[in-house]
Amino acid sequence: MGALLQEDEDHPFLAVNEEGRSPYVLICEHASRRLPRALGKLGLPDSELDRHIAWDIGAENVARLLSRLMDAPLALQRYSRLAYDCNRPPESPDAMPEVSELTAIPGNRRLSAKDRLARIDGIYRPFHDGVSRLLDRRAAAGIRSLVVSIHSFTPVYKGKSRSVELGILHDRDTTLSSKLIKSFPNIDARLNEPYGPKDGVLHTLNMHGFARGLEHAMIEIRNDIVAAERGQDEWAQRLSVPLIQAAAK
Repeated sequence: MGALLQEDEDHPFLAVNEEGRSPYVLICEHASRRLPRALGKLGLPDSELDRHIAWDIGAENVARLLSRLMDAPLALQRYSRLAYDCNRPPESPDAMPEVSELTAIPGNRRLSAKDRLARIDGIYRPFHDGVSRLLDRRAAAGIRSLVVSIHSFTPVYKGKSRSVELGILHDRDTTLSSKLIKSFPNIDARLNEPYGPKDGVLHTLNMHGFARGLEHAMIEIRNDIVAAERGQDEWAQRLSVPLIQAAAK
């Protein structure tokens, strides 16, 4: 672990139900709003750290419920995307954003190369190494893997409202997303909305799915409908059947 994190702080990668026998491997890169102790609060009040800019509200609980329902392993990333957004490569300006949506992040301004490397070594690499080892172990055991990342998005982005409820995202491989999008006839579900490849949000899937030749997709749920426990349970149930069916096709 890099010098960013102290010995008593949690490792960025947490595997849940690691021995799950589902073909799915779930990933939640934006599960937490926690910040490494060394970064303080990045100059932000607590109210900002409660917002979408710091984490994907509801995503961790939906992912944990899905993991249980499908007996799927789940990889959680345990630090705020404001410290390091693990769905961005180190060269991306959004990996350690100076501005998120319309909010300035004082603790990310004018980071030195040493500071940036400490976050890359402390959060980004340990998390993705954990995902790689999980997939390697399954490959060695001859277990089929499909990679799905679970996210949530804000209903109002830079002052503009979003009506879409569910996004199924893909980049170069549409195999899984094209199966899933047909499974939500009574929901405002759209391909590559509210984000898409042009927004640079497919890094994790390209690294762990496309590069290995594994079917993969990103699921984005509008966070106002999964902010509470009832919505989290409802959406985990709603997603589980189409996912199981898509894996069987």
